[in-house]
Amino acid sequence: MITLLLPLAILVALLVDRCFGEPPVWAHPVVGMGRYLGAFGDRLSAMPPAEAFIGGALAWLLGALLVAALALTLETGLIMGLQPWASWPALLGCALLLGFLLKPLLAWAMLVDEALAVERALRESLQAGRTQLARLVSRDTAALTEAQVREAAIETLAENLNDSVIAPLFWFTIAGLPGAAVYRYANTADAMWGYRDHREWSGKFAARADDLLSWIPARITALALIGLRPTLLLHLCAEAPRTPSPNSGWPMAAMALRLGLRLAKPGIYNLNDGGRSPQAVDLQRAARLARRAMLGCALLLALAALALRVPT
Repeated sequence: MITLLLPLAILVALLVDRCFGEPPVWAHPVVGMGRYLGAFGDRLSAMPPAEAFIGGALAWLLGALLVAALALTLETGLIMGLQPWASWPALLGCALLLGFLLKPLLAWAMLVDEALAVERALRESLQAGRTQLARLVSRDTAALTEAQVREAAIETLAENLNDSVIAPLFWFTIAGLPGAAVYRYANTADAMWGYRDHREWSGKFAARADDLLSWIPARITALALIGLRPTLLLHLCAEAPRTPSPNSGWPMAAMALRLGLRLAKPGIYNLNDGGRSPQAVDLQRAARLARRAMLGCALLLALAALALRVPT
């Protein structure tokens, strides 16, 4: 019976995400992770390179240990509470609680709402679209054209389909709540520290850790976006390495190929260069494709969680 716990928790987490969205800031674990990382960021980046690297690695490892320990304590407490009862009501109650704990570690509803809000803002004006996009991306949006605004929004939707949904569920399947929590911590650290500027050395360990933990999920996400189009696989393998990141190019290239679009970051990369520029309808098309990929991956990962925990 306990083998059903993780699959049911995945279902609960996605239902809570759809119905209620994000928890309040004061209760959001990712906000807490960000505060921890922010407490070290400035002083680490001011250190000489070698010291910054060592300090960044130690701060990252300490945070990961704290996150994993807290998540493991919560999950173990739920499972130990379930075992003496061994009944369906107890299982469902435990899955409900575990699903509520998993939910803040993934963010599908917020991601798709923010991406679609870019198109709604573009209907008002190009400047409104740029302003809305700036909520989602770190690049300078001030000089982007209407097509470039749409490209960036679709890229962000594809990349964060992995980072904010598929990867946390993948690591939840592999290692339970601690796996999802450590992945979300690693992704948050990379987003805050992993830049080639004054933070380069202090964030280098965090960036490599995120690359490692995202490697398999990014490719699963890309395959889910390609779906029943195996003829696109060779094109995907050629396009995905065009981005500086070893992972983000996979879901972005898959999205570009599946929709027949050209997606680019000026001066950095071009994906599916022979594709057309995104039009007003394409953000909706991208959201529908991402939703199908997300649901398909969630189902497969739930089944994998079940299979991995069936007693032998």
